[in-house]
Amino acid sequence: MTSYLQVDKLTKSFGDLVLFEEITFGIAQGQKIGLIAKNGSGKTTLLNILAGKEDYDSGSVVFRNDLRVGYLEQTPHYPAGLTVLQACFYSPNETVRLIADYEQALASGDQSRLDELLLRMDSLKAWDYEQRAKQILGQLKIHHFDQKVETLSGGQLKRVALANVLITEPELIILDEPTNHLDLEMTEWLEGYLSRANISILMVTHDRYFLDRVCSEIIEIDRKQLYQYKGNYSYYLEKRQERIDAQNADIDRASNLLRKELDWMRRQPQARGTKAKYRIDAFYELEKRAKQQHEQGKVNLDVKASYIGSKIFEAEHVSKRFGDLKIVEDFNYIFARYEKMGIVGNNGTGKSTFIKMLVGELEPDSGRFDVGETVRFGYYSQEGLQFDERMKVIDVVQDIAEYIDLGDGRKLGVSQFLNYFLFTPEKQHSYVHKLSGGEKRRLYLCTVLMRNPNFLVLDEPTNDLDIVTLNVLEEYLRGFKGCVIVVSHDRYFMDKVVDHLLVFHGNAEIQDFPGNYTQYRLWKEMQTEQERKKSAAAPASNDSAAKKSPRPEKEQKKKLSFKERKEFESLDAEIPQLEEEKARLEVEMSSGTLSNDQLLAKSERIAALIAEIDEKTMRWLELSEWA
Repeated sequence: MTSYLQVDKLTKSFGDLVLFEEITFGIAQGQKIGLIAKNGSGKTTLLNILAGKEDYDSGSVVFRNDLRVGYLEQTPHYPAGLTVLQACFYSPNETVRLIADYEQALASGDQSRLDELLLRMDSLKAWDYEQRAKQILGQLKIHHFDQKVETLSGGQLKRVALANVLITEPELIILDEPTNHLDLEMTEWLEGYLSRANISILMVTHDRYFLDRVCSEIIEIDRKQLYQYKGNYSYYLEKRQERIDAQNADIDRASNLLRKELDWMRRQPQARGTKAKYRIDAFYELEKRAKQQHEQGKVNLDVKASYIGSKIFEAEHVSKRFGDLKIVEDFNYIFARYEKMGIVGNNGTGKSTFIKMLVGELEPDSGRFDVGETVRFGYYSQEGLQFDERMKVIDVVQDIAEYIDLGDGRKLGVSQFLNYFLFTPEKQHSYVHKLSGGEKRRLYLCTVLMRNPNFLVLDEPTNDLDIVTLNVLEEYLRGFKGCVIVVSHDRYFMDKVVDHLLVFHGNAEIQDFPGNYTQYRLWKEMQTEQERKKSAAAPASNDSAAKKSPRPEKEQKKKLSFKERKEFESLDAEIPQLEEEKARLEVEMSSGTLSNDQLLAKSERIAALIAEIDEKTMRWLELSEWA
């Protein structure tokens, strides 16, 4: 495979803080790599170095000559005055600039300019390029081409920047949190686009389904070092645990040896200056190894939820609109104790507006939310990340409380609480402006949970949090002795946390679905497939067909036939076998012993297996309705 990028012995530090030290890796043609690390470990810094936006201490970064590289920043910037269209086509590529000029002339109705541009479009064969560009803009819901970039929200600007990167068709794409601010429909489209595209990718994302389905390799920065895994996210989890277990065993051995050496050091003072110096040096090396942490720091979220009564909230005939845009209309709902609800839907359908009405930040046009007296909201909002940048981290928390109530008479000091959230003593006494974006999000989460709420309302909590923090937050929410509402585009997070969904379809259409997101997607695909089959099987319109009414629901078949029962049992056995074969192939592909032809063949087999598993799972779900 052709090498696109080679990084050798790269080191980067800020003062005394070393982010990574002498890390080495490469990216070749066709490789799709995910980068994982805790917040503050240097993920974005590394991407900025590769993009030439930041310096490094030592090492080398070498790209192939004339390589087309696209970079999606976590927080994109464009020169003021550009329109959305100009930003989408902001590129030195001649064809891309020509398409931008053509679209501009088309919008303005400049016929003389159009005639000239049509000839140039023909000569450069730009029509296919333009069609692909329009598809990308449409999928990312970018339609207002004349709007100035300085008037866009952060989410809108991120989508424009993503469109700009994809339209320019780079050979290597570097992506920093590409799914932030994308709704579920956009995320799934982008997932499919990047999976199929013949491009190389280096990507940072917290979306684990996205990571698992797009990337075939994972690199992790842990304690300044880099580890590589030749497999997707699922494979990485397995092999990372094996690495940690091996490290822990090594630390345990070092601890045992240290105890023996310590005894020798105490009993042999006369040997310290003579021929036992090698053993004294070995003692200090053992001491260093034995003091290593057994595992990475974990966020401990064992915080008490205050008592919550049986009445939570009731939505009574709630309606809200903005001009012609209807958010909710005559909406009624009774929220149950300990309920964990997910809210999903495309951007602009009213999800955030709904929860702002619930917590009292917005008034409905009519109707009301009747909230129980014992309810104490903990509201994590998209706009809530507002700290005095000149304050120290520990002071931010101490301004809220001097201690945290853990229940059963147990209390926790502020410093200990912050330590649970991976803020070391040094970090606690750092200023807020020195924190990374993800660390600020973690601090914000800390300030919400420390108030002992019994009803958590979390609006996009996964943006900018690292995967380690997300894992523990998920476990905390699953065991939380209170109520939870989560608005999120993170499918993995939703699947682990919620027990049912409110799906906002837009125009005040709200669906209550009894299951998690993956179950909803399977149900939706099954409904679509059934509708397609009905349409295909519908007889030609005639008088007798028109008079024939559909069979009532109660008359439809409720039991499986013998043949369907055998099919159902067969699928029960086949699906695990297919998944086992897929897992085995992924391990073989990650062994590093296969030729390019073997890798290609196994990759094609895995793609076929995924399609077959999806098809059989859909059929199993259909039959299970009647089993």
